[in-house]
Amino acid sequence: MPVKFVFVILPEVHLLDLAGADQVISESIDFGADFTIEYCGVEQTIQSSAGLGINNLKHFSTVVCNPGDYIIIPGSRVKYIQSAAFKKHTDLFAWLQSAHAGSINLVSICVGAFVLAEAGILDNRECTTHFQLTRRLQEQYPLAKVKEHILFTSGEHIHTSAGIASGIDLVLHLVETLTDGFFAHKVARELVIYNRRNSVATQITSYFNYRNHVHAGIHHVQDYIIENIAAKLYLYQLAELANMSERNFTRIFRKEVGISVIEYINTIRLEKIKELMKAPDLSRKQIASLVGLKTEKQIQRLLKK
Repeated sequence: MPVKFVFVILPEVHLLDLAGADQVISESIDFGADFTIEYCGVEQTIQSSAGLGINNLKHFSTVVCNPGDYIIIPGSRVKYIQSAAFKKHTDLFAWLQSAHAGSINLVSICVGAFVLAEAGILDNRECTTHFQLTRRLQEQYPLAKVKEHILFTSGEHIHTSAGIASGIDLVLHLVETLTDGFFAHKVARELVIYNRRNSVATQITSYFNYRNHVHAGIHHVQDYIIENIAAKLYLYQLAELANMSERNFTRIFRKEVGISVIEYINTIRLEKIKELMKAPDLSRKQIASLVGLKTEKQIQRLLKK
């Protein structure tokens, strides 16, 4: 059964809060992820914060979710989310509470955290929102454990992000947990986001390191290395993939990536070794074969480095 991502689009929604997360999921589907997207709201027709109208939204109560699905609440204008008119939507808050109780993931982007807080879902849980609003969120909902200076929080089926760009980071993180690191990298690359960030703004894995450039030929080679790390990798072969001579390829690779080709290959090998070592049924000899090495000693040398 595909994983469903449901966007609850509220009046005065910020378009980038909606579009950034939506695009990550759409690109994931294009790359073959078994995801679906649905849109709903509290009204059939709304106006975004930029004045653009959005029509034909189904009512949230008609949406059916299963455990493991995701409900995403993009941010809207604070003035609307704080209004008495919005807070009268107690049926929405009850629906969100029921979804959380049913192991459905709840995701907020920016001001969307106030919606989860109003529903009581953030009580005694770590969360975050836009840096200009963290203090207000904490004051209005004192039971919430509001984190400042952090891009996003993720755990126990509740995921909150600070704002537009960090909303993209959060959804890429969710895609990675549903697929793998390289798949999420491919989605990020398609969005021209080569420098991935986790909740504390550090690189997630070596698959994302050394990708903060826009040289298509070198990216193609890096993808090939990751996908074929178990094979014997020849310099002339990699140079051909980049449509370069070996000498020029070696120079351009170091210039764009910051390290040599062999250093990059060993970095990817090391990342793969760490993943494979989590499988108790694999011997060191088998792991060596799966990363293009011949002996256990070679694994040990990489681990020591």
